[in-house]
This record gives sequence, C-alpha cells and structure tokens, in this order.
Amino acid sequence: MSHDTPEDAPDLWMRHMLRGEFEKAWQKTDKDLAARADKPCWHLPRHFQYIWNGTSLDGKRVLVRCYHGLGDTIQFIRYMPLLKAVAAEVIVWAQRELIPLLKTAPGIDQLLPLHDGTPEVAYDVDVEIMELPHIFRTTLETIPRSIPYLHVEPRFLSPDKEQLAVGLVWKAGDWDGRRSIPFPLLAPLATLLGVQLYILQGDAEQAGWQEGIGINPGALNLYEYARVIRGLDLLITVDSMPAHLAGALGVPVWTLLHAEADWRWMQHRDDSPWYPTMRLFRQAEAGDWEGVVERVMGELKQLHTQHSNA
Repeated sequence: MSHDTPEDAPDLWMRHMLRGEFEKAWQKTDKDLAARADKPCWHLPRHFQYIWNGTSLDGKRVLVRCYHGLGDTIQFIRYMPLLKAVAAEVIVWAQRELIPLLKTAPGIDQLLPLHDGTPEVAYDVDVEIMELPHIFRTTLETIPRSIPYLHVEPRFLSPDKEQLAVGLVWKAGDWDGRRSIPFPLLAPLATLLGVQLYILQGDAEQAGWQEGIGINPGALNLYEYARVIRGLDLLITVDSMPAHLAGALGVPVWTLLHAEADWRWMQHRDDSPWYPTMRLFRQAEAGDWEGVVERVMGELKQLHTQHSNA
C-alpha cells in the first residue's frame, strides 16, 4: 500500500505522526508556522492556541504554557532538561493540581499555577508545552527517554507480596468516548487468582464500578495518586492521564486503545517509544473491547505465573 499523501491534505501532519515519520510532520508544522505569522489565536479555546512564533530559545527566559490536558503536561514535561540546556531560565505555567508532582521533575527553574489570566512573571519567549517536540525536531530515536522523570515514594496498599498489585482505570475524559471501556467487561480481572485489583478510576461509582469488585482506596490528590501507582506491580488503563503518569514514574502499564488511537501511540505497535515500561493493547476492530480484555486476561495470568516463580 502506498504511503504517499498529498502535500495539501488536511490530515497530513496526523498521518506522518501515526507512521512515526516525525521529520516529515515537522516540515508540515514549519509551513503552518510560517502561514500563521501575525495571525492571532487568543480567541480560540486554550487547547487550540499556538504560542511559539519561531523565536530562538537560546539564552532566553522561556515560559512554558501547559494549555492541554494533565496527561499532555506529564508526557511533555520530559523536555525541560533539554530546554534548560539552551535557555537562561525555564518557567512552567502548569495545572495547579500537577504542581507538587512537577516539583520532582528536573530542568525547571520556576513553577507557576495556571489560571485564566496572564502569567505574573517576566519572560522573553513563550511556547506551549506540546510544541517542544517540534522545536527540538524530535525523531523516534531522539525522544527523551530518561525514565522515570517524575519521582515519588511508593505507597503500598497491601503488604501481601504474594499477590500482584494491579491498578485499573476504564473511563477516560468525555471528549472521545471511544477511549472508555464499560466496567462490566473488565470486572472479571478481579477474579484472577493471585491478583489484587485496585480501583483507581476517578468517581468510580459514577463510572460504573460495583462495590465488592476490587479495592477502592477512595479519592486521592494527584500526588498521593502517583504514590499509589508507584506502589503497584502493574497499571491497566485506557488512554488517559494515568497511562502517562505510570509511564513517567517508570511503572509497568498496559494501555488499552481503541482502533483509531491517538497519534502519540502511532500505528501497528504494541510498545511506546515514549514510555519504555508501557505495552499497548489495541482493538482489532472498532468497538471490539471484548477481544482486548481477553488478551489482557491471558497476559495477566502469565504475569502472575512469572511473579509466583520469581
């Protein structure tokens, strides 16, 4: 099958990223950057705003705006050491709930809580955090892979080392319902011998959790949530913030993906160059979560056998 795509195709950037052709994607972004010069974007929703105008970051006070989701900030905060290597100062304007965690990330001089106003800090150049892969011309080979880059002390929910401690998240944000899995499909994971299932879904009852299936530690702030993940043997999650958090902490994580998954997971891969401890379980056909769960059950049984024999 030919991979040729018209240069004016509206989804050209997406197609390149899905194939892992990052260099070609940046060429498209270069053209977009030139085309939007002097075109304001402040009237757009924050996550649609472009910030960087091509100005060099060398020797500058750089403000990094975290305008996307929590998972996006967690994924791309890995770029701060690269940025610090060229910038005079790195200032990160991030979601308030992430601040305690981001204090553990290297390369940041100042952390400021994000709000709807203007940042109360002097800076020379600003960028949106998801623009950094383009700025540094990232390729599959040069993705920053210093894992973990977030650091917390683990919180173990059970002293029983004979059982596998497995966290579960099944519902993602509402902007793309295809990412979520109905809880009853995953409930059988709690019946596996030697597996202690922990319910790490936010608002679990509203998301379909049934009392008595797994252990629910209750509401946690994001820092304590990270500590719980750090204490797991494995996190099983849909494409949502916890997947990025586990990956950034260096915790084994199985990410369950729908058939047309986001560009960052690319195509035809069961691993992620962004997170060495991550495995990807993809739908073979759109909507087929049953097949995904069946594979997860089989792999989890094997993992428990390996754990028992270790």
